[in-house]
Amino acid sequence: MKTKITVSLLLASLLFATGCEDFLQKDPQGELTQEAFPETATDALLATNAVYVSVRNWAYHSGGYPIMDIMSDDAHKGSNPNDQLPTIGPYETFSHTTTQDGLDRWWSALYEGIKRANVVLEKVPGIDMDVDLRNRYLAEASFLRGLYYFDLVRAFGGVPKITTTTPETKVARSTDNEIYELVISDLEFAAQHLPEKSFYGPEDAGRATRGAAKALLARVYLFLGNFEEVESYALEVIISDEYDLEPVFADANGVYGEHGVESVFEIGAMEVEGAGGNQYANTQGVRGSPNRGWGFNRPSLDLRNSFEPGDPRLDATIIDLGETLDGILIIGDGTTPDEVLDNGTVVEVECYNQKVWYPGASTITQWGHNRRLIRYADVLLMAAEALNENDNPDDALLYLNEVRARAREGNTSILPDITVTDKSELRNIILEERRHELALEGHRFWDLVRTGRASTVLGPMGFETGKHELFPIPQNEIDISQGSLQQNPNW
Repeated sequence: MKTKITVSLLLASLLFATGCEDFLQKDPQGELTQEAFPETATDALLATNAVYVSVRNWAYHSGGYPIMDIMSDDAHKGSNPNDQLPTIGPYETFSHTTTQDGLDRWWSALYEGIKRANVVLEKVPGIDMDVDLRNRYLAEASFLRGLYYFDLVRAFGGVPKITTTTPETKVARSTDNEIYELVISDLEFAAQHLPEKSFYGPEDAGRATRGAAKALLARVYLFLGNFEEVESYALEVIISDEYDLEPVFADANGVYGEHGVESVFEIGAMEVEGAGGNQYANTQGVRGSPNRGWGFNRPSLDLRNSFEPGDPRLDATIIDLGETLDGILIIGDGTTPDEVLDNGTVVEVECYNQKVWYPGASTITQWGHNRRLIRYADVLLMAAEALNENDNPDDALLYLNEVRARAREGNTSILPDITVTDKSELRNIILEERRHELALEGHRFWDLVRTGRASTVLGPMGFETGKHELFPIPQNEIDISQGSLQQNPNW
């Protein structure tokens, strides 16, 4: 359990109880784009830290709600039936519109992060300071700008490319290729100049690393279908010996694995409501008794039934009523039906996402959950997928079975090693393994889109090919642009 205190400093910084200053807890000093900032090496550190603040913004998470899971076959809206139904419900049925709640917050949060990164990338090169440290700050900002732009281009397609602190008033959309070129360039620079994870001390846990940059490059190329580059970058992360799988699957997203061997990049958070905390887990926490959150992102029966018999990841992914976690009995929400029926058939049951569970006694402690944006298990599965696509199934099986071996946690009677080498069959197996390993972590929708399976799997939910691969540009952004932004096709 993290024990931290807040103190009053010039920048209202938040410190660890141990006395170590947590770089993620420093609030930015005023408006970072003001002419006089940054000027010194200390300013450069503060400006770099400020770029990280955007990943802890509630709206960074697809506008605040886990809509990427809700739009997949892994989850439903959750909460009680009427809670936020007009707001979040349309995402589940693909009936969302250009003015749907959350899209504007998501867009703005990402561009806020890009603005802060641009401050560092534009102004820190002119500061008289240690060259290696300056390059590291520039690499951290480049990594985060690449992360933010990848989120944008994957969700909205070609977007305005802003790489300066003084952009033109009206900026037209760049092509998706132009944005991907920027993302790859930023991440390549980051991979060149960032240190490995082992370089940092505890006070810098959570900073971008060389491994994180390479893993994110692998993810970008995976979405683009460039499997040679996926293989190259994923294997570089693997052979770096900087990462491993947590022995216990639940720890990969849990409190005991924070900044652990499996964490490639995660969002650090404190058990406080507001600045320093992370509302991502509170949004999905158990509703009712115990009152740990709002209860959105309810695991689907389809996800539950897709697990292989005996797979321990099922129990570590879904919280069921009647379970006891950390000594707390899960009773649930009295206003939420235990079961939802459709013509006499159960189509939904009250349950919750266990991957965001955080030990504690209140909704506030739930804010301490560290969301893992990149896990080593994902890197292994990206490597397996790429190796199979590159006609090397034997090596693909090594990494696939490494993930399965950890999942069974020593029980040899379950989750046997995969021996299939047929390319098409193994492709399907790896995709299913990704579903079970990474469930409710925001990957499933994108996996279905990039593999061309979204129409088959999500079509019955309302997904339309040629439309729902992308989100609409928020209508308010189009209105503000006065004609410089054009809407996505079929929106």
